[in-house]
Amino acid sequence: MNMIELKQVSRRYGAVQALAPLDFSVRQGEFVTLLGPSGSGKTTLLNLIAGMVSPSSGRIFVRGVDITDAPPSARGLGMVFQNYALMPHMSVFDNIAFPLRVRKMSKSEIRDKVMQVLELVRLPDIAQRKPKELSGGQQQRVSLARCIVYNPALILFDEPLGALDKKLREQMQFEIRRLHAELGITMLNVTHDQDEALSMSDRIVLMNQGQVEQVATPDELYRSPRTVFAASFIGTANLIAGVVQENAGEHAIVSTPLGMLRAAMHSRAVTRGTAVKLLVRPESVRMMGAPDSSDLKLDDAIAGGLRHAGTLEDSITLGGVVRHHVRLPGDMQIVVQQQGSRRPSTHARGAPVLIDWAPEDCQMILQD
Repeated sequence: MNMIELKQVSRRYGAVQALAPLDFSVRQGEFVTLLGPSGSGKTTLLNLIAGMVSPSSGRIFVRGVDITDAPPSARGLGMVFQNYALMPHMSVFDNIAFPLRVRKMSKSEIRDKVMQVLELVRLPDIAQRKPKELSGGQQQRVSLARCIVYNPALILFDEPLGALDKKLREQMQFEIRRLHAELGITMLNVTHDQDEALSMSDRIVLMNQGQVEQVATPDELYRSPRTVFAASFIGTANLIAGVVQENAGEHAIVSTPLGMLRAAMHSRAVTRGTAVKLLVRPESVRMMGAPDSSDLKLDDAIAGGLRHAGTLEDSITLGGVVRHHVRLPGDMQIVVQQQGSRRPSTHARGAPVLIDWAPEDCQMILQD
């Protein structure tokens, strides 16, 4: 069953098309993230579902009921904001109890539900504190508790972790996923943070310029992006321009500045002469030292691929991984990612190196 379903929903602001007509659905119990850069239409889409704005066309359904013209208060949705939206003059208990009092629940019911939800978000001892006495992570948990205390069928998150530092953000990502698993509530999240989307979501809706670019699981979106925008927006991408020379079943032979490369492809309709981009993720690239400078022109066949000679420009340690930036002939740069090691790298800046990758790790994408 679909919890949310949009049918040809769009939004215009005068001459500006903020959201092109789209069909979109979220299944019951799913955690779906709307991901994209500023101006991509993700917040507009969230506000349409929440009832903050009205669509220029199309209809919106929640649990099969048309709510297109219903006010926000009648939609039965919960919403968690980036700025917490807690009432500073009220205690934590009263902030969480507020939606229950609006619903005319008894004092004993309110007390029981508030204390239960404080246990759920692992803050059982702060009921009498004021929001200003809490850390950012605690305030966001209280905001989440206030939302789930009245058991909404759907929770909307509007950049909920944007105000937190990296460590707190990662902790809250885990907490939200835990609550989602325990409660089974459908959750729709908006963010521009790709790491947040990849780590929290069952599916990601990648948006670009008011349109849906791709809908996929995090793994599919990272490993099998359908467009150049999707490939470059998610993770780090080595993109190599080329022209198809031969369609060889599941692979294509592509002419590139690095020579003829074999690449995996999704579309069987690609013909000779089609301009494409080849995607190779940094973790799929191997790097080794060149035996000596006389071998730098060597192009050896390795498992059906090619070994390419270049110069190591820089190496950057990012916690448990190291990223190497390699400059190839023709002023092309390739990023190589390796697991960190206790041993220092034997490759110095400016050293000649060789890189290669397996053909199955080279994916062909049609030009946008």
